[in-house]
Amino acid sequence: MMIKLTTFYFNPKSNSPKKKQLPGIKYSSNSPKKKQLPGIKYSVEDVVWAKFNRRPWWPCHVTTDPQIEVHTKMKDPSRRPCRLYFVRMFGEIVDQAWVPAKATFPFEGGHQFEKLPVLRRRGRQKDKDYKYTVKLTCNCFVCEKTGELLLCEGQCCGAFHLQCIGLTETPKGRFICQECKTGVHTCFVCKKPDKEVRRCMIPVCGKFYHMECILKYSPTVAQNRGFRCSLHVCLACFIINPANPGISKGRLTRCVRCPVAYHANDYCMAAGSVPLANNSFLCPNHFTPRKGCKNHEHINVSWCFVCSEGGSLLCCESCPAAFHRECLNIDMPQGSWFCNDCRAGKKPHYKDILWVKVGRYRWWPAEVAQPKNVPENIYRMRHEVGEFPVHFFGSKDYVWTYQARCFPYMEGDANNKEKMGKGADAVYKLALNEAAERFRELQAEKEMRQLQEDRKNDKKPPPYKHIKVNRPIGKVQIITADLSEIPRCNCKAEDENPCGIDSECINRMLMYECHSQVCPAATRCQNQSFTKRQYTEVEIFRTLSRGWGLRSVSDIKKGAFVNEYVGEVIDEEECRARIKHAQEDNICNFYMLTLDKDRIIDAGPKGNQSRFMNHSCQPNCETQKWTVNGDTRVGLFALEDIPTGVELTFNYNLECLGNGKTVCKCGAPNCSGFLGVRPKNQPSSDDKVRKLKKKVAVKRKSQLEVSKEREDECFFCGDGGQIVSCKKPGCPKVYHADCLNLSRRPAGRWECPWHQCNVCRREAASYCEMCPNSYCKQHREGMLFISKLDGKLSCTLWALDTMNKTKCR
Repeated sequence: MMIKLTTFYFNPKSNSPKKKQLPGIKYSSNSPKKKQLPGIKYSVEDVVWAKFNRRPWWPCHVTTDPQIEVHTKMKDPSRRPCRLYFVRMFGEIVDQAWVPAKATFPFEGGHQFEKLPVLRRRGRQKDKDYKYTVKLTCNCFVCEKTGELLLCEGQCCGAFHLQCIGLTETPKGRFICQECKTGVHTCFVCKKPDKEVRRCMIPVCGKFYHMECILKYSPTVAQNRGFRCSLHVCLACFIINPANPGISKGRLTRCVRCPVAYHANDYCMAAGSVPLANNSFLCPNHFTPRKGCKNHEHINVSWCFVCSEGGSLLCCESCPAAFHRECLNIDMPQGSWFCNDCRAGKKPHYKDILWVKVGRYRWWPAEVAQPKNVPENIYRMRHEVGEFPVHFFGSKDYVWTYQARCFPYMEGDANNKEKMGKGADAVYKLALNEAAERFRELQAEKEMRQLQEDRKNDKKPPPYKHIKVNRPIGKVQIITADLSEIPRCNCKAEDENPCGIDSECINRMLMYECHSQVCPAATRCQNQSFTKRQYTEVEIFRTLSRGWGLRSVSDIKKGAFVNEYVGEVIDEEECRARIKHAQEDNICNFYMLTLDKDRIIDAGPKGNQSRFMNHSCQPNCETQKWTVNGDTRVGLFALEDIPTGVELTFNYNLECLGNGKTVCKCGAPNCSGFLGVRPKNQPSSDDKVRKLKKKVAVKRKSQLEVSKEREDECFFCGDGGQIVSCKKPGCPKVYHADCLNLSRRPAGRWECPWHQCNVCRREAASYCEMCPNSYCKQHREGMLFISKLDGKLSCTLWALDTMNKTKCR
């Protein structure tokens, strides 16, 4: 039986009695239990009422503290557990602070204000007639202007001037607008009222949409049974990286006419936007061209953005872009057509380098300028929503333009300035040089800014499953040879370095790996790097402009085995399905490498450290296909001595199809500008000296002797018109598609029939100079002769057709 006895005694230093327990008796413990920490009530972007800094209850949204990057924390030090939330105010006065949970309430509407508890009254709040009034910087839903606005306490969260809704004085009590009373709201996109519209799930948004209207905006996210509209995501950041967690963080400014939002800074804000308040603006989508203004006429380029050739082009109706339908591999669209960039909402930004068309002048490089930074007389020139000033290189002139008369300056333009400036005047050449220099400066700034952002958001590489060997998927099989089929080398166990890099091992020369049970060197064999996984020590790191990369931890000798490229082994059908899925989900990173004609290694979902190795036009590693145990495997080997800390790269040899050109950022001296394009040859200094001496000795050729890059007439019929050109380097021939019996223009790297034997279709060795006939070494005998008329090599078919006065087939 447990007895509880308690006696009181007085502390001489205190007047309060204390409990005293007698010795030798078992007592029950009455000590208070430790209080549990309060749970988290709010998440980021939740809208709450908050009271702080001697202000009345104010509508705020929970956000992340930029210094410690959290939205909630415990008050420290504190005897009582108290959870704090970081909130930011809505309205003209933008203030933010850490607020205790007891000073917050979930926001449901302005009607709650009268019922909120009084924590402490100060100043005007002591008055009995004190009423919640806020001077807002949001815009009137009717006239789009700021001022003293009346807030609707219904679902739309609207704000109105009294005169805009036909009122002369502020109504008493709760104000509900006409749309909220009737329940028929207007779609924010198509501006049509309908009962079927649905509200954005963000409490403070209040915008209504038809589902088919809002889903046209890619930043829209479906969540549970509702959706989050695109007004809560920075469109510029979303286009660069939809997975970036920062696209919805920070202060956003929103268009008052359509669901477009940007971060309130010069890097994200689209050029041509007109600010209305600190959180609202008019976006360039609402540009209206003036009648009779030549600088407002839409213009498209006369060449394809993919193959750079002319002909019948499909033109974007929002920007100057133009494409061959065959280069995009699409059917002829019905009605209006917009390019991929315009459909995604991509716009020019301040400090962008653009090609701009003004009047009859050629396309000229210019930089987008901030309106506040241009001379006053330029700023006073008449301009509309969507127009922005550009500063031309070379001439130093200014002009107001818009998206339909400019397109982006690319890396390839900076590398080809000498070619573009051939035959041009001095001012244009100066403009090309200044544009190329300025473009590289801005690229370096952008890359540094992107690196800081990536390091802030991505502290670890993207997740993947690490595997040590290739994993077959589906019907694909991994081949395993019998021991009797594995070749045996002539090395001996007593050799200094049996089967080593510097040895004369026949297996190593033929790229066969030795087997421990077959090789005469047995355990001393040094040609078993794949099987034993004898990889070089490397580490993953964040590069400046190319995401994650791989670098050496120790010195690597030339020819050393660096790593094996492993992943899931798939067939061609599965490969096409994965590429299609990636394109639909806007995934830009591919890790596929061809193993043989029927199998591809995909290191995307599963792989090892080699998947992080980047491309370079001047690599320090290369891929080699070795036969290991009867199966083909891919290894990465050093092309040169690589010091510690140097990034490891290899040439992807990417095959670019259609409009899938990817900009190369390797920074090598011979960089081609795009993946899949052969790197430029970099002659040595001795070669340059020899060429200069030859130029001095040889007389300058006349203009008539200079051969054209492309001929003007069809090589088949000799007429001009809409022609297609051969993409084989050095071939100037062009043709009509009808003359070659082609139903549509060929896409990609197309080679004309002049390079194929008429009989066997193999590579031609001898060519008729009068028609597209050609022959290989095996079939050219008796088919070609030198014409006595002009001394050109001609074929017998052309001679017969000429005599019969018919066109050569």
